[in-house]
Amino acid sequence: MSTTGRVARVVLDSPLPQLDRLFDFEVPERLRDEVRPGVRVRVPVRAQRRIMDGYIAELVDETAYEGRLAEIEELVSPVAVLAPEVWELARRAADRAAGIAADVLRLAIPKRQVRAERAFLAAGPPTAAPIADAPPPSGYPAGLAEAVRDGARLVVEAIPRPLAWARTIVELAAPVLAADRTVLVVLPDARDVTRLLELAAARLPPERIVRLDAEQRAGERYRAFLRARHETGLLVIGNRAAAYAPAARLGLTVVWDDGDPALREPHAPGVHAREVALLRQEQQGGALVLLAHAPSTEAERLVELGWCRRVRPERGLTPDVLPTALQTSADRLAEQARIPSTAWRIASEAVREGPVLVQVARPGEEAPGGSVRTAADLGRAFPRARVIVADAAHPILEVGAEPALVIATRGAEPVAAGGYRAVLLLDGERMLARESLRVVEDCVRSWANAAALAAPGAKVLLVGVGGRIARDLAAWRPAAIAAAELAERRAARLPPAVRTATLLGEPRAVEAAIAAAGIAREDVIAPVQLTEGVIRSIVRFDYRRGAEVAAALRTELLRHAAGRRGRQGVPLRVRFDDHEPFTELGDAG
Repeated sequence: MSTTGRVARVVLDSPLPQLDRLFDFEVPERLRDEVRPGVRVRVPVRAQRRIMDGYIAELVDETAYEGRLAEIEELVSPVAVLAPEVWELARRAADRAAGIAADVLRLAIPKRQVRAERAFLAAGPPTAAPIADAPPPSGYPAGLAEAVRDGARLVVEAIPRPLAWARTIVELAAPVLAADRTVLVVLPDARDVTRLLELAAARLPPERIVRLDAEQRAGERYRAFLRARHETGLLVIGNRAAAYAPAARLGLTVVWDDGDPALREPHAPGVHAREVALLRQEQQGGALVLLAHAPSTEAERLVELGWCRRVRPERGLTPDVLPTALQTSADRLAEQARIPSTAWRIASEAVREGPVLVQVARPGEEAPGGSVRTAADLGRAFPRARVIVADAAHPILEVGAEPALVIATRGAEPVAAGGYRAVLLLDGERMLARESLRVVEDCVRSWANAAALAAPGAKVLLVGVGGRIARDLAAWRPAAIAAAELAERRAARLPPAVRTATLLGEPRAVEAAIAAAGIAREDVIAPVQLTEGVIRSIVRFDYRRGAEVAAALRTELLRHAAGRRGRQGVPLRVRFDDHEPFTELGDAG
């Protein structure tokens, strides 16, 4: 071991697996007063014969490298952007998925914005606004706030009332913020972010709230990131990348509606926001809350293992769900709109008093069950009612308390002032007919979220669904549905009862990787040829083998990367816990 004075250990911003480690560089005398862990630097990389960007992960006095260290070429900025806890999290998340830490950091750290950085430095440290004493979360048994204070891991069923989930988050966050600890809230999309921000701003000091999501302009997002990096006692609200937000004093992480497909990370290494939150809670402590109207099968598995504890709302807060058979009304227009007689009668009465929500299977005009076509049919069936369409092409966040028929696709339902006077969930049979491993839990999640928008005492009509699913929803037992789904997956050795890895590439490389990981033949799902010379295989393995399998597959990736220098094409790709082979997408609004 040679001594070189001050040595910087740098993580390179590179997607190449052979560069996925820390490299040692000497800190030149001219930079020794400015360089510190977390700053951006540019360094010479001999193997690539170029200057590369990176972050200083740590500073040490010695190096194990026997030769002469190259010097740091340039200090890009004196602002430390890579927090120690984020570097550790990125490394753990990448290792879990046989991925590259730099790919994770690209999700975690926004691109530098010079003007925003200068404004942040000029502003100086802020004065933290005090948090008023907060009452315990309403609608839950006593002890929930104390469990959060003590760092518990909880699967919490949201109160099925309009925006009650957002109120619960603010009520859980307030005492954590008062203790000068940070709260991270990860939400599926911009609609949820907007709703939570509005509610939080009405109950908490605005200077304690930070929005950090992909919808922001680059400068706004970078300023928000710098605040999270250098301040404590903040409520950080954002989409899936917010799970990686810096938080040295992390007191609580909340993931809202973790079954929503939007929380699956599409970019490598593809670690779900829920898994990031679990890794982070193990790493940093603080409480973890998975909050949803209908728990995912992954959350149900954590409860059954005893890793998380379930918390349910108090009795008397459940919606009035009525499964309704497919018999149609004698009214021809109602029959055309696919509304059974019971639902027709309830909707006819409810729309005189206020808004009525009609959830349909898909957007569009021509397709059966399409939002625009259904709106036209219902407009004829209810000629005196105002008809509103809410889908991806017609985004609406809120509607008033005035009478109206609101035709919405799943996930696009507006919140009605005072709640909907009735909710009609159409096309249940069609929605459940999709060929997908997750079809039941996806449908139940969307139905439960829509039912939660009903006013207290309003009827929720579930059309075309019977059997166990209808009985459990009528009794408002969404967790029982998740438990039954998990039991079926366990019997078939399908996720989330087991973990999976999807291998794509040349047949010989895929077969060698399967052998290197020690996967038994019965746990290899038959290969599918995607294109000429490229196949896809899915392998299954128990959670206890996760680290072992990831390490073996990563070794294979490194071996191929080292042998392909200068050659086109990639002989092997790996993606862990990939939902794509098991789920048909494109059916949502």
